[in-house]
Amino acid sequence: MSPKQTIGERLKTWARAGFDELVVLWLALGDRRVGWPAKAVALVTLGYALSPIDLIPDFIPVLGQLDDLLIVPAGIFLALRLIPEALRADLRAQARAQHGRPEIRRLYSLAVIIGTWLLFLLILFWLLGWV
Repeated sequence: MSPKQTIGERLKTWARAGFDELVVLWLALGDRRVGWPAKAVALVTLGYALSPIDLIPDFIPVLGQLDDLLIVPAGIFLALRLIPEALRADLRAQARAQHGRPEIRRLYSLAVIIGTWLLFLLILFWLLGWV
């Protein structure tokens, strides 16, 4: 990071690095060399990061956004610390190699997650009498 970067550029760099670390955690979930404590923390972190449900709703000023800015990075940090350094470097290399080339399994997983949420909303709307 050069000293001439604007605050916006620094935030973009930080956000991109955070997303890259989420990809590393995603890969860690499928790697047999990663222990169950790291997988559990990674799963909870990824679930919270991808879930539309927050501990503190976003409509509450400041606190609603602050929980996302603290919980997700803390979960990423903890999960990565539970993975041995050599394995972490290997997972980062795998993430860089896959950059821009989503696997078909990821697309299926995304479709399942979106489908589940749509089904949940449809049932909710049906129960409320809106459908």
